[in-house]
Amino acid sequence: MDSHSPHGSIIFSTVGRTNYGFDIFSLRSPFSPGGYPTEYRLTDGTSVNFNGQFIDEDQTLVFVSERSGAPRIYLRRGSNSSSEVQIEQLPAPVDSLFLDRPFIRNKCLYYISGHQLPKQVFTSSSALYSTAIDDDGGEIIRLTPDGCVDYSPAISQSGRLIAVASYGDRRWPTDEFHDLTTDIVVFPESNPEKRTVVCKHGGWPTWSGDSTIYFHRQADDGWWSIFRVDLPKDSSDLYADPVRVTPPGVHCFTPAATSNNSKVMIAIATRRSGKSYRHIEIFDVESGKFSPVTELLNPTTHHYNPFFSPKSTFLGYHRFRGESSGDTTIPYLDAVNSPEKGLKMLRLNGYFPSSSPSGDFIAFNPDFTGLEIVKSDGSKKWRLIKGRTSFGNSWSPAESNVIFTSIGPIFESVRASVQIARVSFSLLSLSSDECEEIPVEIKVLTKEETGNNAFPSCSPDGKHVVFRSGRSGHKNLYIMDAVKGEMEGGEIRQLTKGPWIDTMPSWSPDGNLIAFSSNMHNPDNISCFSIYVIHPDGTGLRRIHVAGPEGCEEVDKERLNHVCFSKDGEWLLFTGNLGGVAAEPVSLPNQFQPYGDLYLVKLDGSGLRRLTWNGYENGTPAWHPSAMPTTKGDTERGILVGDKLRGKFDDVLWMMNC
Repeated sequence: MDSHSPHGSIIFSTVGRTNYGFDIFSLRSPFSPGGYPTEYRLTDGTSVNFNGQFIDEDQTLVFVSERSGAPRIYLRRGSNSSSEVQIEQLPAPVDSLFLDRPFIRNKCLYYISGHQLPKQVFTSSSALYSTAIDDDGGEIIRLTPDGCVDYSPAISQSGRLIAVASYGDRRWPTDEFHDLTTDIVVFPESNPEKRTVVCKHGGWPTWSGDSTIYFHRQADDGWWSIFRVDLPKDSSDLYADPVRVTPPGVHCFTPAATSNNSKVMIAIATRRSGKSYRHIEIFDVESGKFSPVTELLNPTTHHYNPFFSPKSTFLGYHRFRGESSGDTTIPYLDAVNSPEKGLKMLRLNGYFPSSSPSGDFIAFNPDFTGLEIVKSDGSKKWRLIKGRTSFGNSWSPAESNVIFTSIGPIFESVRASVQIARVSFSLLSLSSDECEEIPVEIKVLTKEETGNNAFPSCSPDGKHVVFRSGRSGHKNLYIMDAVKGEMEGGEIRQLTKGPWIDTMPSWSPDGNLIAFSSNMHNPDNISCFSIYVIHPDGTGLRRIHVAGPEGCEEVDKERLNHVCFSKDGEWLLFTGNLGGVAAEPVSLPNQFQPYGDLYLVKLDGSGLRRLTWNGYENGTPAWHPSAMPTTKGDTERGILVGDKLRGKFDDVLWMMNC
């Protein structure tokens, strides 16, 4: 391994993902005898399983699962008797950390992959590929033109035509996150270069026959609705005028169309006004009537992305599997595939990890409430603070029993009361065989009247803490005595000053630099942040241009946060919005921010490397001071200790009238 390559272990969080517990379920559709309400679980309760498609009426299923540490495509055969079900992994790019929306036709697997990274920042890597699935495996063929971005493929009834939601070759503007302005593009399966835009602004296409496509988009009145476009015959028109199918007053998305005796029905995921859950309903296009499906079965569970079997016998979807079937434990730490050979990556069931000087323990915040410690092998956990909002932790590099944290509400104004606290405890408490609450001493270091003080980072010698404070009316950085604080007359001084936001500082291992996020280059834009470094004495302030050189348009689109140093001080780890969007956001549970991927960059702005690309919001990363053991594999998942899987996660929060 190159000595200049990144190495070690990275711990990070993913919003909601640890609680998804998705499995794919099916029921008989209303077009078959004995149609719902009996529901069958088709996948095996291992990891997260989603976005399936039926291949036949025997419920042979192709789907996505993350059981191997990254999304992979699997085939499920057999009856609903668990003893007869077989699940096998299908050939797809092994170097891809994002695979999605698979379907099989004519012994060929089609899917979205992100393995070919774009040449420019602010461009998604999602594209459509195909791979033959014969005995010898097949060549991976890119069907999306180079430089273009495609999502959500669908194939026509005859198999001759493919439709995608395409972003084309446009650059992502970074503020387009909820409703992507993709176009519906159609091309022959035999000639993918012959692409035709049949409709502007649409997503998640589904075919009815070979000439009609239904899709979703947000209508002018704010309601997500299903639209229809009929392909023009013998016409050179670039696109046709769409017709709105579903009425306002109910959000409708991710349609799956079917024809039954010339009667078109659409399975739709809906969010109704005043309702808290996403459900599957059947919409009769001719009568305009909805028929509820999943709300009758599981009224307090979200249901996602319905699909029909080829002859409409079965209706499938994915949802939280429940607390009593399959994997029921969320590991404290779970291994995730890494694109860098020298790096191990682990997803934490919590936020803001910070490691002890020895590397034996990790402090973190569960759901931004309280402060806990977990062993680095994920085998045991202790609670330090319970019932108080806490976030942004820093374990003292010089004191093995001291953790600095922020106590008070997160995401608040400069005047909100948030304080920096020094939390001390006995290391003997961490030798207990029982996971229990241990006694601590909480010493508040900042004065209550100083407003919003947060995100402490301790100096390597343990003598000082740098943190963000709103005491001046603006959120800037300050340094104070790590033991006395300002409450006991210790030294405190302002490090940065200006009418902008400086936040999330991180001290370098050698103590010579402090890295942080700031919008000082454009204070009027409170959404875009870049990485800066400064010496602790206030000299040497400079911006690290990650997206491009100074003066180029891209650098002012950066939304870079949660920056921290590698152990050797050569690399900066951070979250960023540089890679565009991997999947249609409305098809996923809620992701709060569009900067949900992890990146590395050298201190001079070179060597940018992407560590994650998926449909999730990944964040609060930290570099562990030593190489960590890989957590137990799939065969031992059942004996992992952790928290109970409860399926508590949010659906999208940005819809109107919900």
